[in-house]
Formats: sequence, C-alpha cells, structure tokens
Amino acid sequence: MLFSSLEFLFFFLPLCIAVYFSVPVRARNAVLLVFSLIFYGFGEPVYLFLMIATVSADYFFGLLIQKASGNERRARAVLVFAVIFNILLLGFFKYYDFFVLNLSKLPALSFLTPLGLSLPVGISFYTFQSLSYVIDVYRGETRAEKNPVIPATYVALFPQLIAGPIVKYNDIYGQFFERKHTVSGAAEGARRFVCGLAKKVILANGAGELWQNFASGFDASSADTVGVWLGVVCYAFQIYFDFSGYSDMAVGLGKLFGFDFPENFNYPYISQSITDFWKRWHITLSSWFKEYVYIPLGGNRRGKARTYLNLFVVWSLTGVWHGAGGNFLLWGIYYFLIISLEKAFLKKALCRVPSLFRRLYSLALIAFGWLIFAADGSDTSLTLYEAFECAKIMLGFSEGGFISDDTRYELVRNLLPLVIMTAASLPVFKKFTNNLLASEKYRTATTAVLGILTPAALILCTAYLVNSGYNPFLYFRF
Repeated sequence: MLFSSLEFLFFFLPLCIAVYFSVPVRARNAVLLVFSLIFYGFGEPVYLFLMIATVSADYFFGLLIQKASGNERRARAVLVFAVIFNILLLGFFKYYDFFVLNLSKLPALSFLTPLGLSLPVGISFYTFQSLSYVIDVYRGETRAEKNPVIPATYVALFPQLIAGPIVKYNDIYGQFFERKHTVSGAAEGARRFVCGLAKKVILANGAGELWQNFASGFDASSADTVGVWLGVVCYAFQIYFDFSGYSDMAVGLGKLFGFDFPENFNYPYISQSITDFWKRWHITLSSWFKEYVYIPLGGNRRGKARTYLNLFVVWSLTGVWHGAGGNFLLWGIYYFLIISLEKAFLKKALCRVPSLFRRLYSLALIAFGWLIFAADGSDTSLTLYEAFECAKIMLGFSEGGFISDDTRYELVRNLLPLVIMTAASLPVFKKFTNNLLASEKYRTATTAVLGILTPAALILCTAYLVNSGYNPFLYFRF
C-alpha cells in the first residue's frame, strides 16, 4: 500500500486516526502496531511473517545483551550473532539470485538456479532500524525493553516502515511513552503530508514519465547532447521528488500521531560539493552508516590510509545496500572516489572559486551519479553500457549533434513543468513562507492561505490519482 494511493488516503488513514484517538493513551502504541502490521501485510502478507520474525529475534537479542551486561564477552557474542542474523536475512533476499545468476555461468556451478523471490518491501529500512535497537542496547545508550510492543512498534511503525526516514531507536525511544498531540501539530503534520503527496504525485510522476520515455527510446547513434541531459535531469527530479516527497509524508504522518521524525532531505540540489550533497541527501542513511559503521571502524582517527579504507567500506556498503547490481556498487565507489578527492585537496580548491561554479560542479557530478544509479538494466531504465554511452554524449561526443528538433519540441512542451520542478527543489518558497509565519503582521493571513492550499492540493492530487495509472515508487525495490 502506497501513501499516494486512494485506499490509503480515504480508508486506511482515516480509520487509523479514528481508532487511535478513540482509545486510552496507554493503548495507542498497540493500535499503531496493529495498523502497521495491517499496512505492511496489505501488499505482502507472506513477508509480514518475515518482518515479525526479524522484530522478535532482535527483541530477544536485546534482552540477552541486557542480561549479559556484566559480561562483555558474552554481550559482544550476542551482538555479533544478531548482526549476522539480520545481514544474512537481508543478503539472502536482496543478493541470492544475483550471485546465483553470475555463479551459474561457471561450468562447475551451472546447476544453480535463481529462486525468483520478490524483494520484501522496505526490508533494507526495517532491518537497519531493528539493528539500531540491538546496537543501542549493547552500547548502553538505552535499556532493553521488556514490553515487546515498544520495539515492535518502533520497527513496524507504518509512516516510516517502507521508505524511512531511518530512525535510530535511541532518538525516538522516549516518544513511545510521552508525546504531545496538539491541533497546531496535527495541522502542521497534515500540511507536510499533503506537500509530500503533491511532490510525489504531481512532480515525481510527471518527471518519471519523461524519463521513462527517454530511457525506453534511447538510441546512442541518434541521441543529441541536450536530449540526454534533459532525460537525466528528469530522472534527477523524479528520484528527488519521489523519495523526498515520501519522506515528507512520513514526517507529516509522524506529527499526526505525536512523533518527531528526523529530516531526511535538505534541498540537496543546492549543494556546493559532493560532501555537502551527502549531508543533504538521505540524511538518515548517511547518519546510520556514520554512527554504526564508519566510527566503529575507526573513522578518521587512525591515519589517512585507514580513513580512506573506512570510506571505501562505507561507500561500497552504501552502494550494495540499494540493490544487487554492478551499477549500485559502481555508484557507491563513484562517490567514494569523489569524496576522497574532496577530502584530500579538492574541497579546499573549491572554496577559492565562486559559489555558482561550486554548485554547477556538484550538479554535474550528481547527474552522472544518477546515470549510473538508474542503469539497473530493467525494462524501464538503461543498461550499464547505455549509461556509459549517455555519459559520452553528455560530454559532447554525440553522433546526433548538440540539439535535435525533437529535443527542442520536448523542451518547449515541458518548459513550465521543468521551471516548477526547479523552483520546488530550491528553498525559496520555504524561506518565504517561514518569514511570513514569523511576522505578526502576516501570520494570520499566511496561516489562512495555507489552510486553503492544503485541501486544494489534496483534491488536485486525488484527481490526478483517479485519472492516471502511472504511480510508481522508486524506493519500493530497496
């Protein structure tokens, strides 16, 4: 079930809110857990048992670690077993078929056959959250919870279950026992949810159709430079509005139920370096890898060689976390190389040039990164070979010339949507709105306007969902 689906918007969510606020406060976590399990089981009832098994196992691992708190060796052994258990489950579903398909090409292993299992929705996200609980208990940053409803609700909470933000247990633990519900908070949550819905339904879906048309019709022998750039820019807009829109909806839903989830995006396309980009894009994933992988490996405390090795490990894992494919590993290594160069000398050099150049530098490298990321070989995307051909054309090595008549037509036809998407990816509107809300003179009028725009945007999104059959969500496969 998608947040951007009619059954969620007009059946599941209203029913959940009604039941949640009609029961005593002490029962509300249980209500959220039940509805979260229904939400997840709606699309994949079989894999619901897998998630329950993961949550149950990590609940008992937490208790065992707590029990062995006086015995460091035993506690560490339980932690290691818990990490292996979770990673093996994740690895089996994400990578088994990938390795089997490649190994079966060897004559001695030709008997191997892929299982063809579908990837459990959100497994990468809820596995990391569940591991966060066990690791935080081991570190002594929180106590193992005896009431299984709490850790189960933490992992299964439907607003952030299938696509994040990845919420660390230690950051949200207290909110399960004490959280505030106010009219202003609910209004803010509703506005944030509808804003995310509009980003997903109107902007991401529109950009996605343009990208799909480009990818399905790509021909290296006739493609022109501007046309390829236009296609990649559309993908960049699609993945940003798709994922950040979903994160906005998650944060908004959290506020409706009294939770404060961390921000996951901070206008990444205004970045002035790739290091800056990864402080703004998928913030909770970067934070998770930093806290649970990079720092435990030694971070930057053990010399330059070890620092770069640690960075290599983190970025390789970041790549393969997104999927089983050579393009994802290559994408991770691509960012490792750029960030390493920035760390070594490039970032200092960038500080000496105008900010416009820094932003153009970042946008260009981000675009080439998305080209690699999108090259998963699926029916609606490019192969890795085609991605390399696109990169050559983007650099000017094109048989189709600089710009074709078809590309001119597409640019003119989609000029307004492209302008709107560009504006929406900048913090201008947010800053303008916040300034008005901070002003005593304009606060009331601004609040009233937002109160009108929110239901209007919901109606517009609903009309779009009713009339359009195109409503994918890219991060479902992760």
